[in-house]
Amino acid sequence: MQIAVTGSIATDYLMTFPGRFSDQLVADQLDRISLSFLVDELEVRRGGVAANICFGLGQLGLSPILVGAVGADFNTDYRSWLKRHGVDTSGVHVSELKHTARFLCTTDQDQAQMASFYTGAMEEARFIELEPIMERSGRLDLVVVSPNDPEAMLRHTQECRDLRIPFMADPGQQLARMAGEEIRELVDGAAYLITNDYERALLESKTGWTSDEVLSRVGVRITTLGPKGSLLETADGSVVEVPAAPEERRADPTGVGDAFRAGLIAGLAWGFGHERAAQVGSMVATYVLEHVGTQEYKIRGEEFLHRIADTYGDEAAEDVRPHLV
Repeated sequence: MQIAVTGSIATDYLMTFPGRFSDQLVADQLDRISLSFLVDELEVRRGGVAANICFGLGQLGLSPILVGAVGADFNTDYRSWLKRHGVDTSGVHVSELKHTARFLCTTDQDQAQMASFYTGAMEEARFIELEPIMERSGRLDLVVVSPNDPEAMLRHTQECRDLRIPFMADPGQQLARMAGEEIRELVDGAAYLITNDYERALLESKTGWTSDEVLSRVGVRITTLGPKGSLLETADGSVVEVPAAPEERRADPTGVGDAFRAGLIAGLAWGFGHERAAQVGSMVATYVLEHVGTQEYKIRGEEFLHRIADTYGDEAAEDVRPHLV
């Protein structure tokens, strides 16, 4: 299965605040908020939604095509890092004018986060066409449209329709920026729609669609629920609930959703049903939660299978085994 993942490619600045954000918020002063947090830790890591998903797919033995826009700094070591981990970077556009996007995120002791994102070169993703990428690869079986320059997201979605390529709509953080009409255009006809539970509600509010109306426009609707796991629904009434895989330690939640997507997509590529694919996604997500940085984990076959078996049973592990060992 040939998979292309479109979306952000960034450098992450990850900081840790030893208190609680909620303790710093005064209800009757929110209209004049002015806060500065003294942080204990700073980690500079590789990131970006599309790059994180591709890294996870590479860890699981697939060779995804990364599609996005970066600055010349990407060529210093980020490109070679991804290539060493199984990612095809031939679909990456290098800007002559701007730096690679930057993600600045502070996490408090409750794992709540406050973040900012500088788009930089990412705005040039709107100039990338999927058809030449498909011609070079021979085919595209699935395109993931993850958070990116909004015009790029809409363009890639329409290209998928025109080229008859199944696509996964993953609007993520861009739901806050996009208008209802744009979101409807982004979602309609998707083979898969994936959001977290907050984004699910925001999508319905902005589009004016009910949950049933959303289901009538997509193949499978996937909602991630944090520590409660994930929910997969289809218009025929099928509902699958998958619990989260337990972590051995909790380091940083940044990138957990991206890792879930990588595992889920890998499971679908392996021919699994929705439940088994989501179980793989949940297990990969836990690996990220246990590390600082979105691409700092390593999946080792037997260890991964042991943890899958402990959480979801021996049958799940035996299904996954041929693909990892």
